[in-house]
Amino acid sequence: MKRVSLGKKGPKVSEIGVGMWQAGGKAWGSDVRDLDCQKAMERAIGLGIDLVDTAEAYGDGHSEEVVGKAVKAVGRDNVFIATKVGGEHLRGRDVERACRESLKRLGVREIDLYQVHWPNPWSLTPIPETMRALERLERQGKIRHIGVSNFAVRDLEEARASLSRTDIVSDQVQYSLLHREPEAGLVSYARREGIALLAWSPIAKGVLAGKFDAKKRPRDPIRSDSDLFKPQNLKAAAPLVSSLRKIGKAHRKTSAQVALRWLADHPGVIPIPGMKRPAQAEENAGAAGWSLSPAERVLLDRVSSAVLARLDTF
Repeated sequence: MKRVSLGKKGPKVSEIGVGMWQAGGKAWGSDVRDLDCQKAMERAIGLGIDLVDTAEAYGDGHSEEVVGKAVKAVGRDNVFIATKVGGEHLRGRDVERACRESLKRLGVREIDLYQVHWPNPWSLTPIPETMRALERLERQGKIRHIGVSNFAVRDLEEARASLSRTDIVSDQVQYSLLHREPEAGLVSYARREGIALLAWSPIAKGVLAGKFDAKKRPRDPIRSDSDLFKPQNLKAAAPLVSSLRKIGKAHRKTSAQVALRWLADHPGVIPIPGMKRPAQAEENAGAAGWSLSPAERVLLDRVSSAVLARLDTF
């Protein structure tokens, strides 16, 4: 599998990653089982995917525990572990405490990529305080690289200016054909500065996989409460799903694989789709190792823009 760099001089990871939000409990549906999620991660690693993303906020650490079991099964050297400190733990001492707890749940001595899950304006914690705590963890050998999540350009610039001996290697943001806000400045900034973008929800929680429509809506808490799954929005997204299927047929790929490939074809962008069964790991891995044609990209850009213009705000 092709490997891409995190940061200008950062480590190289698989061009497709794995998001383990689903392993945080039953929020993604009653059919989510820990063992299935663990086996899915193990299968992904067997197929060449090594970037695995989790967070202390996913099920109050439960996802990290599931990831830890999979890491033990496949071997620590085969996994690039990315996890996150929650936005409520951004004070210096809280960052260090949260890191210790994540290390314990993951069953490892060092986290490859430790990310600030979201900036928290309500806590009034200065970004420099959080960044200094992360640098201390790096010096202590508890983390290898520093990343952020859901940071706009202004937050990224302040965070980077607060670091004295290293730089931020990645920013994890929501990005898909149905959520293109990062293109309003962040994508170009990250590319110019050599910061990787980890794209969460890259298939829009299953919409771009063609799993749902106006008559078939999800029932799990994560998706059922989302405006994206309003019947009118699912109906509006149908032309984009149809285009994904048409392009996928030409490449012998699924619509989800085409949606992931659209992201992975962007320099410095790494999609991290979720999964809860080994078959989904196999489908995700099938998004690697090929590319869309320029004409196919133009088509998807055009149809995506038209769909976004019709969506009810979400």
